[in-house]
Amino acid sequence: MFNCTQPCPNMKHFIVIVLSVIGMKASAQVVMNIIQNNGTVLQIPVNSIDSIAYATSSVVPPVLNTLPVTSITATDAYSGGEVTNEGGASVTQRGVCWSNNPIPTTTDNLTNDGSGPGSYSSFITGLANGGTYYVRAYAVNSAGVAYGNQVQFIATDGSPPLFTSGPGVSDVEGNQYPSIIMSNGQEWMAVNLRTSTYANGDPIPNQPNSSTWTNNSSVGAWAYFDNNSFYEQPYGKLYNWYAVSDVRNVCPTGWHVPSDSEWTEFTDFLGGELVAGAKLRSTDSQYWNDASSATNTSGFSGQPGGLRESDGDFVGMSTEAFWWTATANGSSTAWYRQVDQSSISVYRGGNESRRYGRSIRCLRD
Repeated sequence: MFNCTQPCPNMKHFIVIVLSVIGMKASAQVVMNIIQNNGTVLQIPVNSIDSIAYATSSVVPPVLNTLPVTSITATDAYSGGEVTNEGGASVTQRGVCWSNNPIPTTTDNLTNDGSGPGSYSSFITGLANGGTYYVRAYAVNSAGVAYGNQVQFIATDGSPPLFTSGPGVSDVEGNQYPSIIMSNGQEWMAVNLRTSTYANGDPIPNQPNSSTWTNNSSVGAWAYFDNNSFYEQPYGKLYNWYAVSDVRNVCPTGWHVPSDSEWTEFTDFLGGELVAGAKLRSTDSQYWNDASSATNTSGFSGQPGGLRESDGDFVGMSTEAFWWTATANGSSTAWYRQVDQSSISVYRGGNESRRYGRSIRCLRD
């Protein structure tokens, strides 16, 4: 918590504090409290903050927008920015910065496209075919560096894109899930399920106790990884297969847990199980211990949320991701999919207990 021990300065003053969160898991649990002089308290998640600026003069960082990415090829593209307010001092440098990871900064790749206010064009080069990239315009004045909004794109050789952004969905609890629409017609959630309520409003039990989890042979249940709510963002909850198979539907209305064959359709569309793993994995090294082989060209943005074993132990955080299918395999096991940071493949498994806790991605009906 950040508090002023003396009366805080007027809001016309600004502070420059650069917050860097490296390797933090689910940092949405950490907030900064800003207490205004009228008594109002603003709570801002730390992981949503680029920088906070404070200066004793009227100079503030510039205000700018990132222009859309156009003329995309397998190796380069065009973007740019528009400086709408110089902030009380001349903009001495401007351009765009980009990276395979979200929220790029000027410590990543960047262009230098002149100075001053107004619109400018930027040439982005050195891209890898099929790679997912994130771009932000930047501008510098004497108060520091400011950034525009983030734009995401995929370097492509001109073939049709694998996916477009979908309208998303919310569950019965109000949790919001972005979605991706694949060119094969499937619409997937782009993040893991977080609900603790079936679609009909009935609760799904939380079973943190290892003994209760181990002895459960029929009741749907969920757990946080390591029984710590800190991990819910961005990994979601871990569910046993009894929650998957429950007729009350663990997914939002109009959505379902994909079958084994629907998962196979997805991975076949991505080139087959031998290569689809890299395309399913997020490129964000904040979450994966090693994201070097990930491309996320599917837009699926798979995160390594780990696993709860049938004996209640937790394993695999930051190195592996597991998702249930809705398809049983015999009387006591069910099919699932797994990706690992050490491989570009997808593993199709089906010989482990339904008591295991795995992530869920829902598919639109």
